[in-house]
Amino acid sequence: MNQINFEQQSIAQFSERAYLDYSMYVILDRALPFVGDGLKPVQRRIIYAMSELGLKSTAKFKKSARTVGDVLGKFHPHGDSACYESMVLMAQKFSYRYPFIDGQGNWGAPDNPKSFAAMRYTESKLSRYADLLLLEINQGTVNWTDNFDGSLQEPKNLPAQVPNLLLNGASGIAVGMATDVPPHNLIEVVSACIVLLDNPSIDLDDIMQTIQAPDYPTDADIVSSSADLRQIYDTGYGSVKMRAVYQKEKGNIVIEALPFQVSGAKVISQIVVQMRAKKLPLVDDIRDESDHENPTRIVIILHSNRFDVDALMLHLFATTELEKNYRVNMNVIGLDGKPRVLPLIPMLKEWLSYRMQVVTNRLTCRFDKIIVRLHILKGLLIALLNINEVIAVIREYDKPKLVLINHFKLNTIQAEAILELKLRHLAKLEEVRIRTEQQELVLERKQLELLLSSNSRLKSLIKKELKIIIKDFGDERRSNIKSNVNVAQAFSEDNLVLAEDVTVVLSNKGWVRRVKGHDIDPTTLNYKAGDSYLTSVKGKSNKMVIFIDSTGRSYSLLAHSLSNSRGQGEPLTGKLSPPLGAQFIDIIMGKTSQNILLSSDVGYGFIATFDDLLSSRQTGKVFLSLSKGAQVMRVINVDDVDNQLVALATNRGRLLIFSISELPMLSKGKGNKLIQIPVNSAKTRQEFVASVCILFETQQLRVNAGKHYLTIKFQDLNNYISNRACRGKLLPKGYQNVSSIKVID
Repeated sequence: MNQINFEQQSIAQFSERAYLDYSMYVILDRALPFVGDGLKPVQRRIIYAMSELGLKSTAKFKKSARTVGDVLGKFHPHGDSACYESMVLMAQKFSYRYPFIDGQGNWGAPDNPKSFAAMRYTESKLSRYADLLLLEINQGTVNWTDNFDGSLQEPKNLPAQVPNLLLNGASGIAVGMATDVPPHNLIEVVSACIVLLDNPSIDLDDIMQTIQAPDYPTDADIVSSSADLRQIYDTGYGSVKMRAVYQKEKGNIVIEALPFQVSGAKVISQIVVQMRAKKLPLVDDIRDESDHENPTRIVIILHSNRFDVDALMLHLFATTELEKNYRVNMNVIGLDGKPRVLPLIPMLKEWLSYRMQVVTNRLTCRFDKIIVRLHILKGLLIALLNINEVIAVIREYDKPKLVLINHFKLNTIQAEAILELKLRHLAKLEEVRIRTEQQELVLERKQLELLLSSNSRLKSLIKKELKIIIKDFGDERRSNIKSNVNVAQAFSEDNLVLAEDVTVVLSNKGWVRRVKGHDIDPTTLNYKAGDSYLTSVKGKSNKMVIFIDSTGRSYSLLAHSLSNSRGQGEPLTGKLSPPLGAQFIDIIMGKTSQNILLSSDVGYGFIATFDDLLSSRQTGKVFLSLSKGAQVMRVINVDDVDNQLVALATNRGRLLIFSISELPMLSKGKGNKLIQIPVNSAKTRQEFVASVCILFETQQLRVNAGKHYLTIKFQDLNNYISNRACRGKLLPKGYQNVSSIKVID
């Protein structure tokens, strides 16, 4: 019985080695592109298989299933769907800057790149651009290796005549690493290669005069800053920011180009979601008018043409995919076969080194063929000069090759060439043709010797070829560069609302409505049964409205969010959550810096600002501390804290006027004493502040007491002016039962 040898190793060692082997396979043979031709193995095999099928750019189209079958059967034994998807990407003009494949049929759409038809329906052939990767493949330029079963040979890489890795970019995820190389413009990249050949020590800032930014297969704008773009090319890492292109047309917004790989349908859905959430009240509708003539045409219909369109678009850039960032990680397989991150100049130099080697191999191969051909021509010339003897040898000997070799001092190759001559080549003119060919080949050999002996001549040849490529394949940039743009920012809702004149009306039972315009009489509006008008305030629809309740709390809502004048409004309790038993007593609008007087009827108060009362919570915020039984007085705007006066009147007929500058500026609290009210009277509610107002010394004061009123002229105001916290002076008899005081001019 034969003894079987077993290799013993721990599971840990086996797992580690197996995982590392798998990782290297994924990195080198699947996910990362090679710097020389910029291709992954599946892409390289698809292009080579199509060339072997005769599907050149000048050929007729063939079914894609034919190509996929050849690729899988000969070179790439993987799933047919994965192979076909790779092939589709190489044919999509919106996915590749310079597609490798021309396709007929449904190859997907920008809105849905995976909506392509099955491979049995589509037809394909190589594009003109693919010729730049294949033209030199049979000229000894690249190394070859066995396919997966050893039955065929396939190229290890393709002899790319351009730095395809930078032109078409690449993306992929390997084990522990990934790559994201952005696409670029052919004219810019090839021109940079020429500049680098002339000056290998050029710095990045100079090379960026030629290559300023990536160039994606879309007409959207690149809005990354110059510093961000420089960081990408300096380190190989970073991100590129793209922004949709839009125009103003008849008061609407028309989006004409989307960022790379952004779906128009998805952008529309993102905007519609905001519209349904009432976060875009300025947008009435959105339509997709894209067609064959206008691949991208999304129309945003605005409520009014008076709004700042650019401000709205900055909001949409921040909240939708109309602006998108693209990660850059220029991680590729270098000429040494190892993955590493290559910044711009090192990557260009690596490719130029690869190109130098490819051209050297091409010239060397041609030189070797010329040497062999000259050797054969020399033998043929000998045969033509001695044609009768050669014919005689061929006729008389069974093995004429050896006789020819010995008699004419030829080698095996020359002898075989003579024996393969056709009779028509024995004509007299053939000698002239051979000598002409000899002269041409000798001249070409000398030129090749000069090129191969000098790096400078070799570089000149490469530059010449690159210039021809620019002329034949160059095109204009598609992605415009706009570095100095406003930063996208999601505005608050009030920034997106049209500033229209509105009047906000509050009823006694806490129902609120928004009425368009300032020229309305809110008392004439229709109210629910048992309800009536309480107060109103005028302002703009894009401003905040502050509601005051009887507990000293404030609440804020955007005016535009309130129910309009159609109907009887809506209860505030549907939007806000006041304490149990609280009632809404006042509303105010104004600038955030507007000063206001806050007070209670027990005679305390202070100065605050409109901003101090803003609250984002449904439960509001406490701004005024109240003692038991105290009530909140109406809020009063203060225009001049240095020159205005405060007038207070109690229900017992006490009137006190003092300078408002005596009051403190607080954001919340109880405040300072405004007027002296006996403690017992305040606790029992026998005396309290009936009314408060603010006036200038040149204004008059009207005191309402039941059915009577008293006008205090400005020259008589001094009789009641004193310091804060004084008792105040009694009004004349008959006017002491004060209900309210107000200013009259």
